[in-house]
Amino acid sequence: MRAKELSKRLVGTWLVLLLAVSLIATGCPRPVEQVPEPEKAVPVRGGSLVVALPAEPPILDPTASPATAVDAVVYQNVIEGLLRVNREGEILPALATEWHVSPDGRVYTFHLRRGVKFHNGEPFNAQVAKWNIERAKMEGTKNPRPDQFRIIERIDTPDDYTLILTLEEPNALFLRWVAGEGHWGMLPMKGYEKAATEPIGTGPFKFVRWVRGDRVELTRFEGYWNPELPYLDKVTMRFIPDPAAQVAALKAGEVDVVAYLLAPELAVGLMDDERFNVLIGTSTTEVIVATNNKAEPFDCKLVRQAMAHAIDRQALIDMAQFGFGTPMGSHWQPGAPYYVDLTGIHPYNPERARELLAEAGYPDGFETTLQLPYAYAYTVSAGEVVADMLAKVGIDVEISLVDWGFWLERIFFGKEYELTIIGHAASWDIGIYANPDYYFQYDSQEFRDAYAKALKAPTEAERAKWFGRAQEIIARDAVNIFLYSAANITLSKAAVNGLWENYVTPMFDVTEVWWWSEYPRR
Repeated sequence: MRAKELSKRLVGTWLVLLLAVSLIATGCPRPVEQVPEPEKAVPVRGGSLVVALPAEPPILDPTASPATAVDAVVYQNVIEGLLRVNREGEILPALATEWHVSPDGRVYTFHLRRGVKFHNGEPFNAQVAKWNIERAKMEGTKNPRPDQFRIIERIDTPDDYTLILTLEEPNALFLRWVAGEGHWGMLPMKGYEKAATEPIGTGPFKFVRWVRGDRVELTRFEGYWNPELPYLDKVTMRFIPDPAAQVAALKAGEVDVVAYLLAPELAVGLMDDERFNVLIGTSTTEVIVATNNKAEPFDCKLVRQAMAHAIDRQALIDMAQFGFGTPMGSHWQPGAPYYVDLTGIHPYNPERARELLAEAGYPDGFETTLQLPYAYAYTVSAGEVVADMLAKVGIDVEISLVDWGFWLERIFFGKEYELTIIGHAASWDIGIYANPDYYFQYDSQEFRDAYAKALKAPTEAERAKWFGRAQEIIARDAVNIFLYSAANITLSKAAVNGLWENYVTPMFDVTEVWWWSEYPRR
């Protein structure tokens, strides 16, 4: 929704701002005079787009990194999978034109698109798809979600354009996994080794160059299987970690779009400026205080429950996110299918927090370190509020700012931490709690059993029951402090059209973005 629709109601006070936020979802549209109504406009080809992103990806191969910053640059833009999702969250064809599921829910037959070529000229076919999946299944793979591939019992390719995947058992999320994120992306058998720095895919844009610390440049792939797309000739993804610098670059005309604005207060000043659009939508990002469940004293459930009671989630959202966000009680996006509101399990109750700490053997509290990746501004703003709230129940928190590479290597992979704050942007990812080797190091057979039953459930009612149960278990165990579901805020010049408002995956898809024809284009 274009936030200008409500801009006249924003008069700068905190109370009115919060009221305006609530009205964004329900207010009546106020048309922007400079451009035609979107439903009456016809997309125009040509032009270049410069997008500001908050974090530079560590590599450019989405099949080898858990960083969602990789997907934001390359997934669906450069590298595609068998299926994709659109801006409404619907599963659509991509490199597979159609698919069928057997009555027992175990056999998935994909009919592949003919005539598709990678950017290096290599053909895409069933053998290439099989090779990609087998590579992801290998022990020691760098794929961030190997569990999604290891459930595949058998891969058959009866011809060049038919791929049959037989699962060990039914899986209710399998198609969403295939469609949702870049770890299912297809790479060429020749040239895949360069994907970390020179990705090759079948997407509408092909990689040109990566200027480390600054930008990635993409250009239109003239051999794309859909001749109608993309609309743009060139896209540049610039990495600007400071939100204030992002907005300054937009105002100065140095960038055309600010993606994933992580400082919502900066959007307010643009809401009444007709030169810009402010889109406020939903995201898949669940912001949590991630807890190392094997590090003392966080290996004690009572301590984790005490911390959960110490946090006033709505106050944190108001202070750290300017009121943009939805409180969470478990690791599931509010509004998504099977969501259960569990914010009442550990409501804000400092007195109860102190009682639990005393029961756990810490009547005077304890000291701990909260490591925050400063590449994401929201972690720092949320961390300061969390530290203050925990201090009020006796937990003395030292904040340590770390760079993104350190966070990935030492915290995510090395598990060398006590507390950290991060947004989990992967969709439908509650299954990470079934892996005791994941960086939370949470080990619960009860959860694994509930999650397995959810995946194998034959009906929607049974799936809702068991996915709900899985949410309840990790909420009750206070595996992490579940804070809020982040809003998605995108800023752009008024002449940019086709941006997504709501994000159901971490990618920043520019395939259908275009410039209004009567406006100058880069």
